[in-house]
Amino acid sequence: MSDPQRTPDQLFGSNLVAMATPMQPDGTLSAPGLTALVDHLLTTGCDGIVVGGTTGESPTLTPAETTHLIRTVASLARGRARVVAGVGTHSTAESVHRAREAEAAGADALLLVCPYYSRPTQDGVRAHCTAVADATALPVMLYDVPARTGITLEAATLVDLARHPRIRAVKDAKGDLFEAMTVMDRTPLAYYCGIDELNLPYLACGATGLVSVVGNVAADRNADLIRAVRRGDLATAKAIQASLIPLTDALMHTSQGAIMAKAALAERGVIPHATVRGPLSESPTSHLQVLKEALTTLAVPA
Repeated sequence: MSDPQRTPDQLFGSNLVAMATPMQPDGTLSAPGLTALVDHLLTTGCDGIVVGGTTGESPTLTPAETTHLIRTVASLARGRARVVAGVGTHSTAESVHRAREAEAAGADALLLVCPYYSRPTQDGVRAHCTAVADATALPVMLYDVPARTGITLEAATLVDLARHPRIRAVKDAKGDLFEAMTVMDRTPLAYYCGIDELNLPYLACGATGLVSVVGNVAADRNADLIRAVRRGDLATAKAIQASLIPLTDALMHTSQGAIMAKAALAERGVIPHATVRGPLSESPTSHLQVLKEALTTLAVPA
């Protein structure tokens, strides 16, 4: 429940991972892969798992699959990490329904992406987010990712939505640091960096934590980064961020995050297959070679 006395760390965690969804070669969900991946994330220091987000291939998951994933991850992670369920769609009614399903399945919090494709006005965005926040007792993290949705959560909209008692955080994949600092100054919203390339700048500007794709294979390094910033050790934080540049570049710039995250997890032996669902396609050999070289850098102490 979204207790106003609980901190963002307690509600969502700080070192969150946008979890990939393990699949069998035929495209069905992989139960062994899911169990192994959750154990890996918990072991490497993740304290928040985002289920059914973009990296989890939410557009191609059925509602039943999403509910199953939330229920399974909630069972596996209970007491060790917060489970944040992606529930946003282009439909307010469907998003409300998914929020209620996620709550019933054991989610600790909701991730609500700005409604996509329809390109509503900011009034429509406010009404959409408010309806979902009203639907359950769970805390809500808004997700601002205009490159995917086609619209932004404008600063004035965020300020308005921050008045809702259950809207407590923002996953920011917009990349406007000045706006982020302005909203943090004007509201109690906790910010989480949703752009791995900018993790250090966001943390240095006051972000609470990360929602990371790279964290699928480097959650321990992200945990070190957060701790270094929190204790004011900028030199160590810079060194950690620099150590992650090759891997971040390979995962986020070679092709596409969900594809490369699965490839990295398979390469590390965490999941048995790197299967993705169409329209995504698995990494070609040239991309895998770049990834393998980047993964070797994780052996170098930060």
